[in-house]
Amino acid sequence: MSYLVLARKYRPQSFEDVVGQTPVSRTLSNAIETSRVAHGYIFSGPRGVGKTTTARILAKCLNCVKGPTITPCNACDACVTISQGSSTDDVLEIDGASNRGIEQIRELRESAKYSPARSRYRIYIIDEAHQITKDAFGALLKTLEEPPPHVVFMMATTEVQKIPAPILSRCQRFALRPISAELVFKHLKEICAKEKVKVEDPALADIVRFVEGSLRDALSLLDQALVFSPCLL
Repeated sequence: MSYLVLARKYRPQSFEDVVGQTPVSRTLSNAIETSRVAHGYIFSGPRGVGKTTTARILAKCLNCVKGPTITPCNACDACVTISQGSSTDDVLEIDGASNRGIEQIRELRESAKYSPARSRYRIYIIDEAHQITKDAFGALLKTLEEPPPHVVFMMATTEVQKIPAPILSRCQRFALRPISAELVFKHLKEICAKEKVKVEDPALADIVRFVEGSLRDALSLLDQALVFSPCLL
């Protein structure tokens, strides 16, 4: 069996698992519980703080067989495929860097007209959205202005200043912050305990200091450190 890196193994699967982004998780949970889900979301912030993860969790909450719910089951087909990042007819993950042109966005706009095949919503998660061209954003704008009721757009970006103002004004924007050193340290300690490895606190502190609030980077660096010097409990 191939090794599953820590960043993937311990990727949050529900809002309560997301580290350091409580205001975002609480607001999205409230939106679901009060049936105030928007048709467009923008998740901005530095790398490794949970932008795409938050989008996937929201998608699971909306399309879970038990949903809409703030606690997706993580067992139904919809939850499993979304967690894996596998695109389906109803939930499509798009890399903005590779699908940045007007033709790709026009195709997306056309597909958005169709009702979901098996779920409640047709959801588009666009990563690195700031790399979409100006003309392509223009093509997307009409759909964001008058979206079909079954469509939800979620965009993740590290450079929100590059998203055109008309797009920003038609979406709810959530700014995810760098995760505090204390929370990153605590999370690494918990994962070390689960993995049954012993890492000295000063070593963990060095990792925390190096990653500057990126939990994904911290897990990747911890992985690398354990390969260099494995310490089993």
